[in-house]
Amino acid sequence: MGALSHLRVLDLSRVLAGPWAGQILADLGAEVIKVERPGNGDDTRAWGPPFLKDAYGENTSEAAYYLSANRNKESVTIDFTRPEGQKLVRDLAAKSDILIENFKVGGLAAYGLDYESLKEINPELIYCSITGFGQTGPYAARAGYDFMIQGLGGLMSLTGRPEGDEGAGPVKVGVALTDILTGLYSTVAMLAALAHRDHDGGGQHIDMALLDVQVACLANQAMNYLTTGVAPKRLGNAHPNIVPYQDFPTADGDFILTVGNDGQFRKFAEVAGQPQWADDPQFSTNKARVANRAQLIPLIRQATVFKTTAEWVSALERVGVPCGPINDLAQVFADPQVRARGLAMQLPHALAGMVPQVASPIRLSKTPVEYRSAPPLLGEHTAQVLQGVLGLAPANVAVLREAGVI
Repeated sequence: MGALSHLRVLDLSRVLAGPWAGQILADLGAEVIKVERPGNGDDTRAWGPPFLKDAYGENTSEAAYYLSANRNKESVTIDFTRPEGQKLVRDLAAKSDILIENFKVGGLAAYGLDYESLKEINPELIYCSITGFGQTGPYAARAGYDFMIQGLGGLMSLTGRPEGDEGAGPVKVGVALTDILTGLYSTVAMLAALAHRDHDGGGQHIDMALLDVQVACLANQAMNYLTTGVAPKRLGNAHPNIVPYQDFPTADGDFILTVGNDGQFRKFAEVAGQPQWADDPQFSTNKARVANRAQLIPLIRQATVFKTTAEWVSALERVGVPCGPINDLAQVFADPQVRARGLAMQLPHALAGMVPQVASPIRLSKTPVEYRSAPPLLGEHTAQVLQGVLGLAPANVAVLREAGVI
């Protein structure tokens, strides 16, 4: 039994932030019912290639993007622009603990599926709204997407090569990180609301915004600005507060050196054959190294090119200096530590036999994560859920299907 196996979640969200939160809850044991549009479903089902391939090497209907955020869920197709569909969703909400949605502000009110309407039929419901800009403020009505928020929220002002370098300019993170972080924060918020409900009773409305999350996750860089009034600049792979803490060239590629304190720097200098660096007042302390990074970094680069990446990693690990290679994804999933932790796994799939998945990083000793089912086919569980949860007779389900409501 998973830690959340006593909960039912109604997931009206699509794309990534909401589905990511729903998948986390599902991995932890919750029953998650994913409500999708008949015929099309979640937008990401069509966000390919790549698509999952069947046993004959042919593309299936399932895009890899969709498969990343929807396992352990049940897919129910309901057209809630129609009164009959609205009633079905309201009936499901009445029997649910959590509802997740990411429609535009006020978008569900027209269907009677907003928080104020649903709390009347289920006062214990925890209703999590995820939008680009939140329920209030001058931007509330705007649509918000991860890439746009990475720019608007300051992340891209920090990501990319420094001004003046070849290829300088803003660069987004290579995954939809703002969506992922919003999914994580939303999960925390829902669990907090559950704890409050269990203690004091009553559900509540959670207002999550991609922009809020992006600004909150600027972390030390936000504080660097707020404490000085000076906006940080792009430093490429370098760290604004620690030196050396970046990539360096080797004889066969590049590696990452992350020196966290002065003792580690002394050990690195010794391995590099330059022990005098650690005694030089320009470099002996992190404060001095940050101030004199323009002098130190070229010296380090001149030293690192004489050994291979593997040689540097081996030599520095022996003396406790953190470092590592820069892997592509093939190397990531071949890495012995990644393999030992079982981060790549497979689940049975109706169209492909098996579907690859990235395992949850959550490790609980008493209530471990469960992998019950692959991301569902569109509408795969419609009849099952309507009959099992709402008690509809098969004949009634058939009538709804014939009418195009489901």
